[in-house]
Amino acid sequence: MSDTSYLGATLPDTADRMLFAVPKKGRLYDQCLSLLHNIGIEFNRKPRHDIALVSNLPIALVFLPAADIAAYVANGNVDLGITGLDIIRESQADGDVAELMRLGFGRCKLQVQAPQADRSLDSARSLVGKRIVTSFINLTRRHFAELEGVPVEHMSTQVRFVSGSVEAACALGLADAIVDLVESGDTMRAAGLHAIDTVLDTESVLITNKHARFPELARTIKQRVEGILTARRYVLCQYNIARDALDTACRIAPGRQAPTVTPLEQHAWVAVSVMVEKSRLADTMDALQEAGATDILVLQIANARA
Repeated sequence: MSDTSYLGATLPDTADRMLFAVPKKGRLYDQCLSLLHNIGIEFNRKPRHDIALVSNLPIALVFLPAADIAAYVANGNVDLGITGLDIIRESQADGDVAELMRLGFGRCKLQVQAPQADRSLDSARSLVGKRIVTSFINLTRRHFAELEGVPVEHMSTQVRFVSGSVEAACALGLADAIVDLVESGDTMRAAGLHAIDTVLDTESVLITNKHARFPELARTIKQRVEGILTARRYVLCQYNIARDALDTACRIAPGRQAPTVTPLEQHAWVAVSVMVEKSRLADTMDALQEAGATDILVLQIANARA
């Protein structure tokens, strides 16, 4: 990891600002920018600048390689960060950072991939004692040491580091198998590889130093993020129903806590507003209609608070 002294050298006016690290590029970058916008963080990042001062909160955004963020947060160089769970585990920073919340994007799997043509390689155990290439050397060594039942320093499996194009290692004769992040799996299939084991299911995570300087501000950011994630997960469903069928309808769609029920001018009828998970929406609407609900409407939620 590069020297962190430039933070203090180039940012003399950040003593009263929380330093918030986000990926400067890569698979998490665009989604992080969208999240920052949605939680009301206003900033202007100048070209080729890795620091941006937030105009409406006492925060300085620090754009760093995703692979370095966990270490910066663990060392206290920055207070808050977004990076992948895989990076946290690989950096061995688990003990020095607090995981505030999983963010639900950047999901993929760190998998053991072996050549499809070699039918003898059908599980990770079949690779014990063989050559593995990866950019996640710590996670890979721990995984295979556990399979062998020995400490890392005594394992027979050979784990070698490469920084990119890991999927080419088997075809070039450098490795018998690889360990790498997989999203759709298209790249691995194109390289003639297939998954034989999963080391870790990963996604983006909001983390903080366990001795963060701005705990209240970190809590505010966490609450805002929770609101956006809730809004992405739910919609607001509104419908009318006869009061004698209300209990049935509430069992179908109980909401996060309870539905909001409002009497209507029409005798013995009520209007109901309730939050419904998007993944269950179609089935819920069908069931509500079957129970006698009418005028069923669905509204998108822009933001929310618990």
